[in-house]
Amino acid sequence: MANVGGLDRVLRFVFGVVLILVPFVAPSMPALAGLGNWGWLIGAMGVVMLLTAIFRFCPAYVPFGIRTCERE
Repeated sequence: MANVGGLDRVLRFVFGVVLILVPFVAPSMPALAGLGNWGWLIGAMGVVMLLTAIFRFCPAYVPFGIRTCERE
């Protein structure tokens, strides 16, 4: 039962990859150097976004009845 549509899926994938890279890039960037352990939390959020894009299902959409894809 997919509830994540095309544009939503692409955006989740792109932002997920970017967020996953934050903990690795942050120490070398002065603007992000102060993240510390928060960088890993941001990276974990990126993994969740990436997984929701891959499986086309977002559990947070269910209670609100949100669907960004067409009905099957």
